[in-house]
Amino acid sequence: MENNNQRDQFKSSLGFILATAGSAIGLGNIWRFPYMVGENGGGAFLFVYFMLLILVGLSLLLVEFAVGRNGGSNAIDSFGKISSKIKWVGWLGFLTAFIFLSYYSVVGGWTLYFTLSSLTGSILNVAPAEMGNYFGSFISSPISPLIFHLVFMTLTVGIILGGISGGIEKYSKILMPALFAMMLILVIRAVTLPNASEGIIWYLKPDFSKITSKIIVAAMGQVFFSLSVGMAGMVTYSSYLSKKEKLPQIATQVAFADTLIAIIAGFMIFPVLFSSGVKPGQGVGLVFITLPMVFSQMPLGGIFSFLFFALLVVASLTSAISIMEMPVTILIEKKNMTRRNATFLVGGITFLMGIVVSLGFGIWSNFKIFGMDIFSLFDYFGSNISLPLGAFGGALAVGWFWKKESAISELTNEGETAVGFANIWDLLVKYLAPLAIIIIFLLNLGIL
Repeated sequence: MENNNQRDQFKSSLGFILATAGSAIGLGNIWRFPYMVGENGGGAFLFVYFMLLILVGLSLLLVEFAVGRNGGSNAIDSFGKISSKIKWVGWLGFLTAFIFLSYYSVVGGWTLYFTLSSLTGSILNVAPAEMGNYFGSFISSPISPLIFHLVFMTLTVGIILGGISGGIEKYSKILMPALFAMMLILVIRAVTLPNASEGIIWYLKPDFSKITSKIIVAAMGQVFFSLSVGMAGMVTYSSYLSKKEKLPQIATQVAFADTLIAIIAGFMIFPVLFSSGVKPGQGVGLVFITLPMVFSQMPLGGIFSFLFFALLVVASLTSAISIMEMPVTILIEKKNMTRRNATFLVGGITFLMGIVVSLGFGIWSNFKIFGMDIFSLFDYFGSNISLPLGAFGGALAVGWFWKKESAISELTNEGETAVGFANIWDLLVKYLAPLAIIIIFLLNLGIL
């Protein structure tokens, strides 16, 4: 049995930074960020994104870090330590974790399948025009995707069973450098392809005329999505962080690593597409249809296809372990479960939920709720409702329920670390962040 007196901790700030950066870096960084940059003014979008990242994103990240380390416990009790009125933020994160993890594991299974197909060379034998059918046939199968979903969930469970220092920190120190290395190799290959410069120009060329309120909201949504705030996963991670660590410095490093990966993804993807005369696709189609089609026509395409999908596996896995750790910690500390039992319970429930998600692409594809298939429903609820509500609750907790002196004391390690922007942070969390979240929330719901 585990309790707060026996809590594990991250052994180093590097381990914590790699783990939290891994949490933020996921599939969204690989295809969503570069696509949004290209479609929303290129360099102009980057400028707006960076401004919002500094003003709102970092503030919200620091909110979760401060709440978690101050609480030194699971997300529910960490918020409850500030005020019993905002425990709901932790409970909302608990629910959201199951929803996100269930479909994230399914997509993680897809990346495993395409990695294996690239390794065996079978994907290279698929005619480019048939790549869409190849992908569609796989995800609509009632059995094959579930096998890879199970493998992905098993990998996630295995890492979580090792605990914080022996599992999450240990494997993050392996997985994150591997991710950077694979991306570097792919970027070098991409930018040296014929006509690669066209893709780079398309990606980065500023078009400030495209900056509208819609673009600003899109950039804010990407900041929010990219940093993984709102699910209380960062609250959980930071609850295992030593009181000696400097929160502002760590938050800046995490945000920098996350943004760097997203930007590099554009240099990895767009030169490849433009070199092959292929216009950028969207979402899942870009990753699982368009890029495999391009790789199949490249010299040594099998090697680069394998590296790319192995990269996606790593990105998916580092995010999945952070999502799973949140409900596992709650079960350990609220229900006095052992880590083993809590991990198997969370893994089992999310695997069963993932079966429902996967079958929604096949035999249950005609089953709709509010006009959405199961996958879309889970994604919509998580991204457009739960995460904004969770981030809003975090801002309320620190900005309105927590005494300013206490919050700044946590931020500055009880005054030992000079933080010049502490008072500005308080104002951003109290006013700007909640307002930005409300606007995005209403836009997502179609009210504005």
